[in-house]
Amino acid sequence: MAKRIAIEGSHAASLAVKLANVDVIAAYPITPQTHIVERLAEYVANGELDAEYINVESEHSAMSACIGASAVGARVFTATAGQGLALMHEMLYIAAGNRLPIVMAVANRSLSPNLNIWGDHTDMMGSRDCGWIQLFVENAQEVFDLTFTAFKIAEDEEVLLPVTVNLDGFHLSHVIEAIEPLEAEEAAKFLPPRKIPSHALHPRKPTTWGAIGLPEIQTELKYQLEDALRRSKDVAKKVWKEYGDLTGRYYDVIEFYRMDGAEVAIVMMGSFCGNARDAVDLLREKGVKAGLLKVRMFRPFPYREIVDALSEVKAVAVVERAFSPGSVAGPLTSDLKTAFYGEKQRPSISGFAAGIGGREVTMSEIADSALKALKVAEEGKMDGGFEYIQVRW
Repeated sequence: MAKRIAIEGSHAASLAVKLANVDVIAAYPITPQTHIVERLAEYVANGELDAEYINVESEHSAMSACIGASAVGARVFTATAGQGLALMHEMLYIAAGNRLPIVMAVANRSLSPNLNIWGDHTDMMGSRDCGWIQLFVENAQEVFDLTFTAFKIAEDEEVLLPVTVNLDGFHLSHVIEAIEPLEAEEAAKFLPPRKIPSHALHPRKPTTWGAIGLPEIQTELKYQLEDALRRSKDVAKKVWKEYGDLTGRYYDVIEFYRMDGAEVAIVMMGSFCGNARDAVDLLREKGVKAGLLKVRMFRPFPYREIVDALSEVKAVAVVERAFSPGSVAGPLTSDLKTAFYGEKQRPSISGFAAGIGGREVTMSEIADSALKALKVAEEGKMDGGFEYIQVRW
């Protein structure tokens, strides 16, 4: 194991990509992800990483280049944020539908209007149904570990799907934290070069990709993607167990904090889970039996694990950094309520939008949300609705 170092969250992703020994990087700058590909450009330029670095003219082209490179069997990486993710939206579906194990870091950023470069989860929620495995990380250590292990998950023969690793813009991408990386030898042993698939593009063995999908076949094409996406959850657990045996850092699709005997559970994703732990400690000091459930894997949605974890609690407060305009709840809240639909034993679920456009989500705001959710449950209501807790008028 390499010694502990201080590193920016973005550069933790770059280091993981370097140790994954990628073959191709397609890059286009956009705040707040630019530091990721800038550092990778330095690695390639100074000879630390033997990879093809492609400067493209847009994010749409970046994903197009990744698709071509992955199709011939290369290990591929890119990164984007906000408007850039929106611009490559069309190509996200093609990458997933063609079963290409591309890994992409998204430094989550709010979408326009107005022009906002700061972090929330709006960008990824706009692409949540694109067929990618979607992971959300809390700190720089998770940025490194989950970016590195994403390649092994994506390239597994049972999966062969792209993965996006989501790190909160600025709150994580531009913050320096301590991590324990891998030594190059450890990394190479854990993640050997990509095995070239039998269906890879090759001039001596021509194949047809992206031909018309007639009604007679399109349903089956979509279903095989769904089937692979569902299977990826167990593959991720297996890979993370192997990684934990190597590093001592074990990951799962969800994570708990002080959930033993909890009456109210806070459910969150991303960097503000640290503030949520402080909120849980504050509530516990006041005699409120609170706990935190952190969702690490958003797609495929780990509904069974979440239902099993929360079936005994009285109330759930979902605090998310996105909302779904015109809907009755935010994306994470909606998924949670759907997961419990039809269950005999279920908690009262309340949703809260906070941290939009980079606004801080404080410990007290998270704690207040939990208390509101608990009050709804004590009033006998099963649905606490969805509230925008930081609107100032």
